[in-house]
Amino acid sequence: MILSGASIDDVFVIVAFTSFTALSLSGNMNVLSFIGIPISILLGILLGVLTGLLLLSFFKYFQVINPIKVLLFLSLSFLLLEIEQQLAGTVSISGLLAIMAMGITFNQKNSEVATQLSNSFDQLWIPAEVILFVLVGTSLDISYTLQAGFATVALVILAVLVRMFGVFLSTAGTILTTKEKLFTMGAYTPKATVQAAIGGVPLAMGLPFGKEILTVSIVAILITAPIGAFFIENSYRKLLEKD
Repeated sequence: MILSGASIDDVFVIVAFTSFTALSLSGNMNVLSFIGIPISILLGILLGVLTGLLLLSFFKYFQVINPIKVLLFLSLSFLLLEIEQQLAGTVSISGLLAIMAMGITFNQKNSEVATQLSNSFDQLWIPAEVILFVLVGTSLDISYTLQAGFATVALVILAVLVRMFGVFLSTAGTILTTKEKLFTMGAYTPKATVQAAIGGVPLAMGLPFGKEILTVSIVAILITAPIGAFFIENSYRKLLEKD
């Protein structure tokens, strides 16, 4: 449940982030601009599902080894992102959401192969994660971060509290026990990967307050990731029970 919710949450954040940065670049903010957000979500899901079904058909008729399957998945993922870029300004479509929909479709139709691919991508993620956080670190201005002061920390803490309250409302009235609800609220606090991936984008795009956005992203990682990991590791035995 937590994994599914976190995945959907990340998709929502990335789609909203991409849409609002595009609006900031264009300078045109009207009703039609906001209508493009749900359109990009729906078209992204549709494109991803169709791509996943085509890939399933290909693997059904052509027997290929696992490394080739991984390369095909990566190639199609980059293609979906390029489609988003090529159609920008004409049709709103979320390439990242299409990639996730492609993976979900493949997993629903062929979970065995999906598991094999998932294990391969787990191995690829190890060096990619290091590179991602190194790039974020090289973009960070320590002096500027120190100048941001308490206001940045307070903003992150407030956002975490609101997030926990949202999780509480989402689990209210469910069959979860009070301890399970408490664990779910705490498990949703750590934020790192998405912040690291998109935190420096506004700065690279030359948008106003790019430094502030990057600083808040880094502070959010430094505060929530270790606290969340500590909470999960030291509370699950007390708050959860195995079936």
